Amino acid sequence: MLTFTGYNVENVKDPFGILTGKRYEFVVQLDVPEDDELYVENGVSARAIIKVDEDQVSIVSYDLQETTSGQLLDFDMEEDEEEALLLFCKEHLPE
Repeated sequence: MLTFTGYNVENVKDPFGILTGKRYEFVVQLDVPEDDELYVENGVSARAIIKVDEDQVSIVSYDLQETTSGQLLDFDMEEDEEEALLLFCKEHLPE
């Protein structure tokens, strides 16, 4: 199971007003054990776009990246890890 150690969140503006709901960009730092396939020496972060539309919250997209360089990693999260990320983001949505 992943452990989240920090995060940043920003509102994603829709300059044309064509998207429904609100979008937020989360960058969540992950604590990945050395024996996990996701482990990278310089740290791993998940960059996720979260959609909030009325009472529905969902992940639109996410990428895993090396924390220090921002280089994209060619890995996907397992289903339970995606659910944990979504729950974390739901709990940390801006007011």
